[in-house]
Amino acid sequence: MNEGWLALLQQALSLLFSLDPEVWSIVSVSFSVSFAALVITLLPSLILGFVLAFGRFPGRWLITNLIQTLQSIPTVVIGLLVYLMLTRMGPLGDLKWLFTQKGMILGQMLICAPVLIAMSQAAFTSVDRRAWETSRTLGASWLRSIWTLCRELKVPLLMAIVAGFSRILTEVGCSMMVGGNIADVTRNIPTAIALETSKGDFAQAIALGLVLLILSLVLNFTLGILRGKAEPRSH
Repeated sequence: MNEGWLALLQQALSLLFSLDPEVWSIVSVSFSVSFAALVITLLPSLILGFVLAFGRFPGRWLITNLIQTLQSIPTVVIGLLVYLMLTRMGPLGDLKWLFTQKGMILGQMLICAPVLIAMSQAAFTSVDRRAWETSRTLGASWLRSIWTLCRELKVPLLMAIVAGFSRILTEVGCSMMVGGNIADVTRNIPTAIALETSKGDFAQAIALGLVLLILSLVLNFTLGILRGKAEPRSH
């Protein structure tokens, strides 16, 4: 059994280091879709996080709790919602995004946004409100003032970005339902691992799993370094 696992590992490493087109096509789709979803979601999420932290308006408590609840919804449920929206009878059916990368991006945006909003709200809540008031008093626009706060909070906001990207890159439920797992089009790393494992092609599944494992280690180390920088140092 040990020799069998060693052979599988060797095959998996061979697929990675030989730049196997199928494997790296899957990796490319996964990263391009998740990165696009993160970039599109980032600015609106930061602005909404700021509004929830500094604003005082009716329904603020409800919106905050709704966003916190959305963080815990399984990705397959979000996938079902997006599927129903994009199907021919759905409200967005005319877009014809079902089983396309655009549909996957939309689904991952809905997964990523609650994480970014909740973590950015927590970051903005922790900052001294006088920094915002001083910036506005000096004549800065509200957008420039938000940018000033973001620079002050770059560590916790970077942590939010890393956490959001990690969540969407590794999710499988939404991508499987909305993307359809089409080779070279919508097949990303998690859906490919599920497919290849069911087919018994463990070498490719292990190769893709190694990519996710290495990425997870990098993201976790990055989060650890950012948390260390965010903690106050004792003198």
